[in-house]
Amino acid sequence: MPETRSIKQLLADWQTAVHNTPHHQPPPYRGPDVAIPMFTEKTSEVTHGSSFVARLRTASDGHPWIGKAIELGATFILAQKSAAELGLAVPENVVYWQVPDTAETLAWLSAAWYGFPSQQLIMIGVTGTNGKTSTVDLIRGILRAAGCQTGMLSTLKAIIGDYQEPLELHVSTPEAPVVQRYLRQMVDAGMTHCILETTSHGLAQHRVTAVAFDIAVITNITHEHLDYHGSFEAYAQAKERLFRNVAGNEPTPHKPLPVSKTTVLNLDDSSYERLSAIATPRQIRYSLHNPAADLHVTKLVTDPAGSSFILHLDGQQMPIRTPLLGIFNVANILAAAGVGLALNLPPEAIQAGLQTVGQIHGRMHQIQRGQEFIVHVDFAHTPDGLEKAIQAARGILQEMGRDGRIITVFGSAGKRDPEKRRMMAEISTQLADFTVLTAEDPRTESLDDILAAMAAGCTAQGGVEGQTFWRIPDRGQAIYFALGLARPQDFVLVCGKGHEQSMCFITTEYPWDDIHATEAALDAFLVGQPMPDLGLPTYDPNFKLTIGA
Repeated sequence: MPETRSIKQLLADWQTAVHNTPHHQPPPYRGPDVAIPMFTEKTSEVTHGSSFVARLRTASDGHPWIGKAIELGATFILAQKSAAELGLAVPENVVYWQVPDTAETLAWLSAAWYGFPSQQLIMIGVTGTNGKTSTVDLIRGILRAAGCQTGMLSTLKAIIGDYQEPLELHVSTPEAPVVQRYLRQMVDAGMTHCILETTSHGLAQHRVTAVAFDIAVITNITHEHLDYHGSFEAYAQAKERLFRNVAGNEPTPHKPLPVSKTTVLNLDDSSYERLSAIATPRQIRYSLHNPAADLHVTKLVTDPAGSSFILHLDGQQMPIRTPLLGIFNVANILAAAGVGLALNLPPEAIQAGLQTVGQIHGRMHQIQRGQEFIVHVDFAHTPDGLEKAIQAARGILQEMGRDGRIITVFGSAGKRDPEKRRMMAEISTQLADFTVLTAEDPRTESLDDILAAMAAGCTAQGGVEGQTFWRIPDRGQAIYFALGLARPQDFVLVCGKGHEQSMCFITTEYPWDDIHATEAALDAFLVGQPMPDLGLPTYDPNFKLTIGA
């Protein structure tokens, strides 16, 4: 039998948790005090006595499935729409609770279910368009160097001390019950700190609403996810929720160590003005160049093996050498060091922690199989991310004294912000020398249509198809084609998938790893063999490498 909780006790605990905060009180509940198991929104998981939650999402609605859930044995229903509106006859043995927002209610009930574990951890939330995962890894390095027992929840994996496990495919911030379950495991395992990567979806959909954050960190806010949020303003407001969470919560007495509510802000980013207006007990500012910030750098040198600089941290200076490539990673380092400053960690722990973080999987990840030209794989999947990756590649070529060309390979995801397709194609045409357009999770959209929109972006910036840009649907063959374009001085940059382990066509997730694919393409190319079939439905057995460039 699944573990159960008293619904009225959960609501009482919720009410206690939000006392003296701007968070909503629990919705009125007039049903019986029943013992319920943790909610599910999947009818495939419903058994006798289950609790079913009907979620309203952008492209889906769980309410039509309530009847099926009751048929399968659900006896507690959490819904936003009334049974009358849905034409449902609710059996006498079923509790039907209508609330204003099922996502928000689920978040608080999940936190109450697991005993509000975030109140027993120093919680660090990291948000932004680009650089979140790298910054989370860097913060973890600092905390571990300082001897802190640290858990981490990112878009890639969950880490509890030395144990880690991957998360589901294409997940941003996990759903509220999963977040709370991991936080509970961290507390039970003796963790004192947790770093939680918080995406705009996770914030807007209340996945982290009931988390008692202590420190909020921003990397940057640029164009992304407007398909979901509708406008840049709405997207920025979703990011703001993390900072309002920190500003609006009273200090929690159960934290393992004293901590002041703090926001770590990017003085160089357009987000600074709006986020700095959210009053918190402490604000820490970082900047690549502005000495007025609490953290900035001087004597910055980037090279093909990483970056070196002097970190100015609250009046102190420390030399840093990191294998991370690109000036954008220096900004991520500053954000992470800002957390060390917020926690009053020793400067030597901050320095050591930053320098122990090596290659981050799928982030400017160099691939070397014996070729003369440079090949990197990067997760850049936004206009700003792609621009910074190309700029980093150009900087590496200059540091090496190479007068080489940059060749990009990337796509744009289906069922996601369509405006990115044109923008990314335009950026590559402006900043790179050659552009190879290909698949990146087309989902239920036509890949041909996506590539056509991207090709139009290239053309609008003076690109000529067949001379400066190409459309190659199969991602493996696109990478292989880009290798054929490369000369010994050049830089091939494969962007958009990075660490991800699958590619979605229609609703099928095909196994896919850009690093493995690039290695396979190089191995075949260097011995004159054709690109092997890596299992995508786009593979063309008649594909031939014919290049006139």
